[in-house]
Amino acid sequence: MDIYTIIFLALAVFIFLRLRSVLGQRTGNERPPFDRTARNALQGAQDKNIVTMPGKVIDQAPLAPTADVTQPADRWKGLTEPGTALAQGLDAIVEKDASFDPRHFLSGARSAYEMIVLAFANGDRRSLRDLLSSEVFESFDAAIKEREKNEQKTETRFVSIDKAELVGAEMRDRTAQLTVRFVSQMISVTRDKAGNIVDGNADKVADITDIWTFARDTTSRDPNWKLVGTGSAH
Repeated sequence: MDIYTIIFLALAVFIFLRLRSVLGQRTGNERPPFDRTARNALQGAQDKNIVTMPGKVIDQAPLAPTADVTQPADRWKGLTEPGTALAQGLDAIVEKDASFDPRHFLSGARSAYEMIVLAFANGDRRSLRDLLSSEVFESFDAAIKEREKNEQKTETRFVSIDKAELVGAEMRDRTAQLTVRFVSQMISVTRDKAGNIVDGNADKVADITDIWTFARDTTSRDPNWKLVGTGSAH
């Protein structure tokens, strides 16, 4: 083997080692390469009109336009029949607020009903203010003031809430309104400062039917509904 062959072999080994040190070698445990769009999002895009969001960015072709999705006929099964005014009202609310779930609303309405009745009996204005519209609060507050003026106290105890059902739904501009019929059993008495009963019966369970309307601004970030109207059925 002559001197030139040895030189070429040494040079080839040197080049191979340099390439290996620069490129590395695959072991099967390498991280997958960043795709270009995700890398730019992490490092900060140069275009100031682009707002980067957390998570991986995936490029995909635009979807072909699809036909309007037809809602199933039993969409409000268990709440109302298709084609009724209530069903149309619920459809209108969902159109403005896709997150609206009437069954979840009814569950919350039952809790709100009990809280409001007990807060009114106890004269708890702070709780009432968070649950009532300003107009309804003024009405409740006036009744509480009248009790205080006469030095009377009301005692109310729920025996059961037998039913909470939707009887009305509508959109008024951007405000959704839902009307609920509550059927309950409770014991309620009002006593004077001497403890004498001036209204109600401490030993009798009364059957109560209330029809209340709740409202919520569908454009608001506040998810809570407020009581905007009350009525009773006898």
